[in-house]
Amino acid sequence: MYGVLSLIVWSLIIVVSIKYIVFILRADNRGEGGILALTALVRSQVRGRMHWFAVTLGLFGAALLYGDGMIIPAISVLSAVEGLEVAAPALTHWIVPITVMILIGMFVFQRFGTATVGTVFGPVMILWFVTIAVLGLRGILREPGVIAAVSPVHVVRFFALNGYQGFLVMGAVFLVATGGETLYADLGHFGPTPIRFNWFVLVCPALLLNYFGQGALVLSNPDAAQNPFYRLAPEWVLFPLLFLATVATIIASQAVISGAYSLTRQAVQLGYLPRVSIIHTSASTIGQIYIPAVNWLLMCATIAMVVGFGSSTNLASAYGVAVTTTMVITTLLAFFVARRIWGWSLPVAALVTGGFLLFDITYFSANIIKVVQGGWVPLTVAGVILAVMTTWQTGRHLLMERSATGLTMKDLIEDLRRSSVARVPGAAIYLYGDATQIPSALLHNLKHYKVLHSQNVFLTIENEEIPYIPEEERVTVKDLGGEFYRIIARDGFMEDPDVPWILEVAKRQGLELAPGMPTYMLSRNAVIPSNDPAMARWRERLFIFLNGNALRPTQFFRIPPNQVVEVGRQVSL
Repeated sequence: MYGVLSLIVWSLIIVVSIKYIVFILRADNRGEGGILALTALVRSQVRGRMHWFAVTLGLFGAALLYGDGMIIPAISVLSAVEGLEVAAPALTHWIVPITVMILIGMFVFQRFGTATVGTVFGPVMILWFVTIAVLGLRGILREPGVIAAVSPVHVVRFFALNGYQGFLVMGAVFLVATGGETLYADLGHFGPTPIRFNWFVLVCPALLLNYFGQGALVLSNPDAAQNPFYRLAPEWVLFPLLFLATVATIIASQAVISGAYSLTRQAVQLGYLPRVSIIHTSASTIGQIYIPAVNWLLMCATIAMVVGFGSSTNLASAYGVAVTTTMVITTLLAFFVARRIWGWSLPVAALVTGGFLLFDITYFSANIIKVVQGGWVPLTVAGVILAVMTTWQTGRHLLMERSATGLTMKDLIEDLRRSSVARVPGAAIYLYGDATQIPSALLHNLKHYKVLHSQNVFLTIENEEIPYIPEEERVTVKDLGGEFYRIIARDGFMEDPDVPWILEVAKRQGLELAPGMPTYMLSRNAVIPSNDPAMARWRERLFIFLNGNALRPTQFFRIPPNQVVEVGRQVSL
């Protein structure tokens, strides 16, 4: 028992406290954390083959976080409700139905925003950690000698006595360190100082006390090993503790679900996922968003996890594979940050990240053998999402290549000046993705209608690999002559595009639109199968499906729908 407890203690100290809280939190992308923000940071610094390797690693890690978003709410709520086995054994068969009902309520609530949860988050979590600390102290007082487990000598002795079986135990021990990735993902919401303060002052001490208390209980009563957490509490506290544990796990799950929304928005802005409906649930708080498609998919997947696995113990196999793989990827990406951004020497960067990687790979190796028992689920989900991300990115690049005309904007404007093309009153705003090209909607307008508006504005929105762009740098206006203007708007991956706002900023920079409501000219590409596709046939079909189901530009860019003219065309990849 001392060996296992010592493993738990040192896992919390080395993996969470030192690796994540001290080291990884420094690897922020202008204040934002999480593996996709880290990938964007690395992507801008690495070139050549290492660029492809780093980006693919990061995307797979991001895809795994969707697996975490399915598993964490399931395992958290299910483990809390399993307290019924101790508090009311007769209700054991109701554990799964009650968990499913709680999960449904939690996901249905998402559309109302998380502000209400946020107002009670602090007090409830403080109460939770104080409670588990007190329960742990109660257990330690029964068997004070358990504190000796803090010595790493017990770890060495444990492996010497148990060998391979001891190695397999690491697959369960790592569960104490799984919150590190979530803390990193929440960096942008709270900042590094509050996270570090709360971890070292409240969370880590409370966890250590509780684990020591559970260890002391098992030493004095081996039968309590079945559910040591709830058995630490006196009987009269069991139902209040069950309620508090359930509320705490709901709050913890809320953070993971919100993280899935944030991850999706980042992926859309960085060009890895198609446009989706993003609803802002707070007019005053940045980051309060709700994505219906992600919410309902997560709900269905989470419920399937609960029903399919039936217990938190069974779910731990799937959870372990997902989290340990993500931990390995985060450490590898942190190496690139240490070398390319912080300027560490190769020996120092390799020594520090290599030390952390040794722990990560140990946990990973102890969990990967559980693939058959359920670990295949998050890996399969991550593989599917990675295929979607890479297919969408590749398809978009191919689509832009097919749209290229070979003409320059300067040549086109000169030709139009010399031509006798009729002009109609008003302003036309052409929204297109590549400022180096000519909007296909303009060419089709000239080809079919032989007219131009008196004023023509070419608007391109560029997505940057940083979370936020200073407002004074977001919009640039250039007069191309002959009543032609180019606007380039830059958005960070944590910002939402807003065309009316962009035009308002352009107006403050001197661009006065022609009188009347402007007309937004958009190209709508209908992708059709190619006889000789540039990517695998299944990927081509997947891209066609994604492109056809992406959110319409009018909604995504907040363009008034009654001012839009869409010019459709068929394109094959």
